[in-house]
Amino acid sequence: MILLSVAGMVLNELGYLEPIQRWTLRVLTPPQRALASIADGVSEFFTTLQELATLRRENEALRDLANRLTIENVQLKEAEAENETLRRLLQFRRANPHQEYRAAEVIGRVIGRDPSRLLSYLTIDVGTEHGIERGMPAVTDEGLVGRIAEAGFTSSKVLLIIDARSSVNALVQTSRASGVVEGLLGGGLVMRYISQEQPVSVGDVVLTSGLGGNFPKGLVIGQVVAVHQRDIEMFQQAQVRPTVDFNRLEKVLVITDFQPLQAPEEGEREGGMAY
Repeated sequence: MILLSVAGMVLNELGYLEPIQRWTLRVLTPPQRALASIADGVSEFFTTLQELATLRRENEALRDLANRLTIENVQLKEAEAENETLRRLLQFRRANPHQEYRAAEVIGRVIGRDPSRLLSYLTIDVGTEHGIERGMPAVTDEGLVGRIAEAGFTSSKVLLIIDARSSVNALVQTSRASGVVEGLLGGGLVMRYISQEQPVSVGDVVLTSGLGGNFPKGLVIGQVVAVHQRDIEMFQQAQVRPTVDFNRLEKVLVITDFQPLQAPEEGEREGGMAY
């Protein structure tokens, strides 16, 4: 073996083994490249698996963060909307410092609506436990909502002014023409029993007159959008668009210290009607 080794070294130095080396390299290079390529592919495969696992964990973490941020964003928007509603209601109270409103409103969140189209109710989450009684007016900063029709222990039903059974003594702000605002089937308002001598125009604001004892005076009901007048009839009437959007109500104010006005004598009743 020593002699073979020494002979190989001598032959290599003399250049006799170079053809054999070239041939050997030519034969072994392709398999070596193939093996190297396979090794690189296997290495990249396991590296990719590791990177995918890392990316999956990062994506899950980002998804959780996005979900938390989305929830927080929704909560912040809801809080902002609720604060804005409460701010408007507070401004309404400050802008109406009359004795009918004095520090007696109870804020009630709307928690349900009557599914029947013939009944225009809102259910609020305050009742007799909170000092609510039948007949109390309900309002928002936009205007008159209705009055308490049923008062339970912890919840109450508000009969809306757009209900066909509702009627409110009212007057036109500009001309002081008096009449009665009634609800219509399917929603909407009409002001009836307006004297033919009293001017009423489209765009006039309609307010509660306070007579009849159901509602305080001066609450906004709506705006005249059409006037129907015929000379052969004793009274004229006006179509009124309510200022309150009843489909989007979330909070109302219940006036708990309202003192009804005394009903006038028979000959002094507004528009010939008393409610």
